[in-house]
Amino acid sequence: MVSMKAIWVSVMLAVCPLAALAQIPPVFAKHYGDNPDAGRTFTHDGVSLYYETYGAGPPLLIIHGNGASIRSLSAQIDYFRQKYDVIVMDSRDHGKSSDSPAPLTFEAMSDDLAALLDHLNTGPVYVLGWSDGGIEALLLGLRHPEKVRMIAAMAANLDPGGVYQEFIDPPDPPASAAHAPSVMATPMDKTASAKAARTLRVKHLDRDEPHIKPELLEAITAPTLVLASDHDVIRDEHTLAIYHHLPNSQLAIFPDATHMIPIDDPERFNATVDRFFSTPFVKKDRLLDLLKTLRRMSAPPAPATRD
Repeated sequence: MVSMKAIWVSVMLAVCPLAALAQIPPVFAKHYGDNPDAGRTFTHDGVSLYYETYGAGPPLLIIHGNGASIRSLSAQIDYFRQKYDVIVMDSRDHGKSSDSPAPLTFEAMSDDLAALLDHLNTGPVYVLGWSDGGIEALLLGLRHPEKVRMIAAMAANLDPGGVYQEFIDPPDPPASAAHAPSVMATPMDKTASAKAARTLRVKHLDRDEPHIKPELLEAITAPTLVLASDHDVIRDEHTLAIYHHLPNSQLAIFPDATHMIPIDDPERFNATVDRFFSTPFVKKDRLLDLLKTLRRMSAPPAPATRD
């Protein structure tokens, strides 16, 4: 007999697979995303925004994805708080933040992040964004360049066509889910109705947005690491378009990995981002740097020294 929990999971995956997956965090003792000792709120654009801070060092803003919250970033908070002042926030219409009175857009969400940095008086920050958070990271660099030191954008896309269609318009739910009690047919109290409306707004965000022209990315001067996985839900063409249009960019494709590598393999993901942030950025020239190495290879060996 199929449990109600299994039916509900099936329904969630059918309705919004990325949002459902993003809410499955690793198990951590610390209650990231619901920590009264670290949590605070501030108001921007009529929205109450919930955030937490951890650690000490250079400020690092980490941005979650669609349908997720601070909690989905537990593995990144645990790692980066050891050397950074980590700042995490529930986006509007997500987690413990309130809902937007206006239509939900990536531009509004990136402006919320800029307002948070102003609120905390951080100065320029390192920025790590995953999925929708990667889109927000790029928009932060585009709309608020003075607030960004370096960017790492994991699995971002430029428009809705950048996501494989089955994740935007999923197939019909399995037969077991089809016989589950209909949520829409069941009278809902105000709380349940508000949650359903929020879920729909968040789902429609990825269906209808973003709309970023690739050439606009050429205005982002902050060194940017563009990341994706070889089995990602983001189309390779979008990852490469982002990489090629950023003037100071590096590219990292994780082999044998999916969109969920920040949770599935946080050691590999975090180390890659950390190395980028920790290494002075030097823009490579595909020809000149190749020739430098060839000259070193062809140079005569240094004479041996006697002890």
